[in-house]
Amino acid sequence: MTALRFLTAGESHGQALMVIVEGLPAGLPLTADYIDRDLRRRQMGYGRSRRQQIEEDHAEIIGGVRHGLTLGSPLALLIRNRVWDDWREVMQVEPYEGKVTKVTRLRPGHADLVGAMKYGFDDARNVLERASARETAARVAVGAACRRLLEEFGIAVHSHTVAIGPVEAPPCEHEPDWEAVEASPVRCADPRASDEMVRAIDAAREAGDTLGGVFEVWATGVPIGLGSYVHWDRKLDGRLAQAVMSIHAVKGVEIGGGFSLARKPGSRSHDLILPPEEWQGQPWRRASNRAGGLEGGVSNGEPIVLRGALKPIATLSNPLPSVDLHSGQEIRAHYERSDVCTVPAAGVIAEAMVCIVLAQALLEKFGGDSLAETRRNFEGYLRTIGPRGPRD
Repeated sequence: MTALRFLTAGESHGQALMVIVEGLPAGLPLTADYIDRDLRRRQMGYGRSRRQQIEEDHAEIIGGVRHGLTLGSPLALLIRNRVWDDWREVMQVEPYEGKVTKVTRLRPGHADLVGAMKYGFDDARNVLERASARETAARVAVGAACRRLLEEFGIAVHSHTVAIGPVEAPPCEHEPDWEAVEASPVRCADPRASDEMVRAIDAAREAGDTLGGVFEVWATGVPIGLGSYVHWDRKLDGRLAQAVMSIHAVKGVEIGGGFSLARKPGSRSHDLILPPEEWQGQPWRRASNRAGGLEGGVSNGEPIVLRGALKPIATLSNPLPSVDLHSGQEIRAHYERSDVCTVPAAGVIAEAMVCIVLAQALLEKFGGDSLAETRRNFEGYLRTIGPRGPRD
């Protein structure tokens, strides 16, 4: 069984984004329509730019699937950029003989300056094209394929918006109403908070400003035992945190009670293990879920709950003061069509990253070369977990 891994390629205004995914088992039902559903969800959300209406992302399956089933060989996906016709000369692959208009107005908070210094560029477009969050469309496509795998084992992954700017939704002690989340323009289940978030985005747009916020991801149906406490790089909480932290503009990740647990005594920080008569048909249930479904780097059977804090977007329609890359003179930062708020979309991207990490962990523990073999391994393991462990 090959470890599940993927690579993306492509630029924001180039011809297309490309993905190679290796390690999916053979026999998994998968279609482009299924992947496109999550690609559409990524493009939605109040506060997005007009480009999201232009793109209408679609994943072309180039290889790795036959007659609707994965083959066990690498999955190849292509997502075309529909703005390509307007950017052919700017982004053409062949040498360009005309005059190149270089991007030299550096944006505070973006990768423009550090990227130009790292790679020796005199044109920040070489940086912003790959540093752009457009790349996350490719990740969402990978996440959708991993979501399809997780569904086969009863694992579901959702997200919702809990804060945009100064507006916070009421704390959610139980699993949110996901239909209400998807019906909200900002993907927030609370109607009042949703309306206030929309007004906050409108105010920011009017001021030429941007807003960040917080999203929360829930993964339910995750069995006990994914991840490991044996080595630092195998801890599932660490892997999930790194995956979500890798999303553009995410500046903080917390799991379960997160930072709030630091202010509580131990007696109110941990999840009591319930006796068998209170398990409700599931093994080893807890009285609460302050740990967010993870203990010692291992899933404990409760829902995995994590949050990501997204800073405001660095590209403002009322640009910040900055300096020119060439002259060092004070100027206004570069502006290119951009969103006002991407928190609703960031939740969908975070779902994808969580799906990828959970699929990797699932295949590490149960993986076979085919879906049927993986399922046999999974079901055999479930029969061993209980009060008497493997003696059953």
